[in-house]
Amino acid sequence: MQNIGVLGTGTWGTALLRLLANKGHAVTAWSALPEEVEALASARRHPKLPGMVIPEGVTFTGDIAAACREKDAVVFAVPSPYVRATARAAAPFVAEDQIIVDVAKGMEAETLMTLTGVIGEEMAKLGRAPRLVALSGPTHAEEVARDLPTTIVSASPDAQAAAHIQDIFMTESLRVYTNADIRGVEVAGALKNVIALAAGIAGGLGYGDNARAAIITRGIAEMARLGAAMGCSKETFSGLTGLGDLVVTCTSMHSRNNRCGMLIGQGKAPDEAVREVGMVVEGLNALPAALKLGKKYGVELPIIEGVHQIVDRGVSPRAMVGELMRRERKPENWI
Repeated sequence: MQNIGVLGTGTWGTALLRLLANKGHAVTAWSALPEEVEALASARRHPKLPGMVIPEGVTFTGDIAAACREKDAVVFAVPSPYVRATARAAAPFVAEDQIIVDVAKGMEAETLMTLTGVIGEEMAKLGRAPRLVALSGPTHAEEVARDLPTTIVSASPDAQAAAHIQDIFMTESLRVYTNADIRGVEVAGALKNVIALAAGIAGGLGYGDNARAAIITRGIAEMARLGAAMGCSKETFSGLTGLGDLVVTCTSMHSRNNRCGMLIGQGKAPDEAVREVGMVVEGLNALPAALKLGKKYGVELPIIEGVHQIVDRGVSPRAMVGELMRRERKPENWI
């Protein structure tokens, strides 16, 4: 049995803490919202995960120290915009070489850092050197909460830390692989959400499977080109955290990014679409960093740029599709 702290009690954090508790681990879950702590502790259910029961052994707290001290691993499950503030708050209470697992997907727009990079930077300010792991893959919380077969990747340059997290999370319904390319895994996890917005927009315009397939395949090409320019492994982008996660995010009814894009394609403003989705849409958070990275590394990202034109510049989605279709002719495998 391991002693695990989970920071963040959204749908993904809650699905994972249930899985960990059902496996026999001791779980302490933290939320910054007192009302959320009280509701989860008393009802033992999450309002957006219907039918899922939270085991009685899970302890909920509003005290971040209680969720970090003397833990075998601390899981960061807060949305990407809150990772830095959460890391800063948690830093005084974690061990110097603590294993920290980030399960959010995104990049920081100001620094262009991956989320484990953000966590590591904040921990270093207090002299901590955590063993950082990114846990990522095609994993909708709604299905993990029902124990439906799922695969995920434990990524870290620290092979022992990656294997340790693999052992902690592996169950009969969750198969965990390892990967040393933590940067590639995190870059893929952030970029695929932007591509999923594009797939949703196409769906909202009434386009069909052909358009979705084109966006997925040309989208993975964009992701892999940028990843390669950043020094990531190309193989990562054809694996679970690249192609696998992109497919599920572009096609699933559970995908917030796909749904948000669909609403935008139907004519709703981005802010209105986010309100209707009712949860964090990480593709919108990742978009500024994706654009900056493309410029920094000199990589052309036409689909991501198209999403930017629609979301931030007010370009008509249908007109933007026309611009993409009229781009200059190229071979498929252009660099």
